[in-house]
Amino acid sequence: MAGPNRNKSRNQPSGSRVAALVIVVLIAGVIAGYFLFSPSKKTDVITQKPDLSRVTPVTPATTTPIQKSVGIAEPTAVPPPAEKEEKASPPKTSTPETDKPGVAVGASARLAIIIDDMGNSMSEARSLAAIKVPLTFSIIPGLRVDKEVAAYAGAREIETMIHIPMQSKGWPSRRLEANGLLVSMDADDLQKRVSGFVQQFPGAVGINNHMGSEFTEQEEKMTQVLQILKKNNLFFIDSVTSPESVGLRVAQRVGIRSARRNVFLDNEQERGYILGQLNQAVRLARKNGAAIAICHPHPATIATLAAALPELAAQGVRFVPASQLVK
Repeated sequence: MAGPNRNKSRNQPSGSRVAALVIVVLIAGVIAGYFLFSPSKKTDVITQKPDLSRVTPVTPATTTPIQKSVGIAEPTAVPPPAEKEEKASPPKTSTPETDKPGVAVGASARLAIIIDDMGNSMSEARSLAAIKVPLTFSIIPGLRVDKEVAAYAGAREIETMIHIPMQSKGWPSRRLEANGLLVSMDADDLQKRVSGFVQQFPGAVGINNHMGSEFTEQEEKMTQVLQILKKNNLFFIDSVTSPESVGLRVAQRVGIRSARRNVFLDNEQERGYILGQLNQAVRLARKNGAAIAICHPHPATIATLAAALPELAAQGVRFVPASQLVK
């Protein structure tokens, strides 16, 4: 009986091992099946090539624009400054490259700039003197600080003229200084008034008309005034406030040194306009050898001249007193 019991006990471990092996095989099969048949794992193992035919192209309209850096301006094409005055508060534009101060000019290009309407402010006189180029101050008699401006200019060797008020076509609706010259005045009245101006400003070397679109068309009246200038050895520059002015022709007949204005710089008090007019004067000076420009002591004019004139002088424009361009 003892022999059979030992054989049975030796066979039992063998059956347990078989069962354990079967379990291991089943577990391995489950794991293998999971990896083989799970869709999420396939994509991790298999690298698929993209189907380019299904890719939707990105159009430019959907592209987000790149922000411009602050302070970088887009270049814009700007037409040359118009001959006709611009409206007040025109859109701000840059001056075309060919019209900017600094264009090359010949050594013979002489430009005289007359500052009309001086005599109201000493600060205007100081600001203009600080530009350090030759200018000519034309002072209206009777303004608040007319004598002080004349003395200031004389002490700094700035040339001065007398800016004589004359009747315009709009008078009396258009204001005229109380000491202005009227067409209705006779020769004695004109003699007394003009001689008085000359005595008030002994350092003045010439005169030009303030307004005067009516007076400067009157040959008899202009002859009487210009004869007084001849006696005092003063020259005359016609401001050309009327295209029918006889001033230059009468001055030549009377026999005094004379000239006429070529360009008004600041009919519009805006930097772009003033620069355009200034460069027109430079072009005329290049073409003809000399030009005369007239402007006024407006803040915009003073600021523009202060920025532009030294640069133009460095590039060859020769700024001269008005007396050098009369003949």
